[in-house]
Amino acid sequence: MSVEPYWELTFDKDGDVDPAERDALTQGVARAGVTDLVVFAHGWNNERSTATRLYDRFFAPFPGLLAGASGGKRLGYAGVIWPSMDFPDEPIPHFPSAAAAPPGAGLDPATREALVRILPCEQAVVDRLSELLAQRPEDPARLEEFVSTARGLVADPPPGVSDLGPGPLPAILTADARAVCESFSAALASVGALSSELLGSGLKRLWHGAYELLRQLSYYTMKRRAGVVGAHGLGPFLGLLAGSCTGVRVHLVGHSFGARLVSFALSGLPDGASPVFSVTLLQGAFSHYTFATSLPFASDRGGALSGLYDRVNGPLVCCYSSHDTALGVLYPIASLACGDDDSVLGLDDTRWGALGHDGMQAVDACAGISLARALAGGLPAYGCVNVDASAVVAHGGPPSGAHGDICHAELAHVVLLAGGITR
Repeated sequence: MSVEPYWELTFDKDGDVDPAERDALTQGVARAGVTDLVVFAHGWNNERSTATRLYDRFFAPFPGLLAGASGGKRLGYAGVIWPSMDFPDEPIPHFPSAAAAPPGAGLDPATREALVRILPCEQAVVDRLSELLAQRPEDPARLEEFVSTARGLVADPPPGVSDLGPGPLPAILTADARAVCESFSAALASVGALSSELLGSGLKRLWHGAYELLRQLSYYTMKRRAGVVGAHGLGPFLGLLAGSCTGVRVHLVGHSFGARLVSFALSGLPDGASPVFSVTLLQGAFSHYTFATSLPFASDRGGALSGLYDRVNGPLVCCYSSHDTALGVLYPIASLACGDDDSVLGLDDTRWGALGHDGMQAVDACAGISLARALAGGLPAYGCVNVDASAVVAHGGPPSGAHGDICHAELAHVVLLAGGITR
């Protein structure tokens, strides 16, 4: 690891923390005299080693940037490990990844293993899904079978654990199979992930959408899981840390679904003084209305975390990029399909946007600034702020665009500025 002291904190899918790692972190923070602890939560990936490499790359600029920090500060670093899942064609920041196998080849071994181990899913079910993708039969009944089987992978949360998203069953679980696959195929084509030749004709072209449906159903599960781990795992842990290490200032950082995790940790903090002094969200893969004071399409209520930025003693910073195709196109269509609408069409409705693509929306007194201004000292001392990071979060190909392009010294500097660690 490029920084020290560094600890890891592992949570299971229900938010239960590894007790040995919990104790090592709390005792280590006290022993090392840490004044400021930066806690980073990854997005979707399959292995601890991948998350650790991400943390190593993101934290690498910190020592150089800290050369200008005021005296008396002693930083510590923690990487959150939680059971999330990616598909092989999802880009990992600055790491090569194999292109996803087309539906005609079935599911690749890495995806099959991840579905069984992380989702989790029975091996026989994965075998059948892979068989159908490999065959791509022009039979509506087989497409229906695939969609029905994939939907069966979405399990209810365990007893006593909220999924943080109550309400009617989402359309992605209930809408017409063909319409859902049509919408996902069209979305992939719109971002250049599929050429007209690959799309094919008839029902065969819908199997690309069927594959995307399977992926989006895994995202739906991971999105709910991120909220559970944040509210039932990380939030209570931070309360424990504050009680054990009085005065330690915590700075939360999250990428993709990890941004949702650290945000929902605010809802899990115990009553009393909050140890959280800054939050930095990098390409957050959740609704841009999460922190809304009042929803534009339902003025009688706010977002899921409305007002909870008051639990942050400093700024809540949302870094977003217009180059993030995953959040600009694929996230909205998946979110619309996960909403309470019985259609998966109509993406002109702005309610389905992600804050990692266009920032937090409908939040009272939320400033909007460029990355250059943020780096020049333009971050507010408190409250919500959107930072347009398109100047650096810009690289990556279809289907996800720049979603994983977060390992930049500029973004590391934003974290330090948000926490008041550097000026």
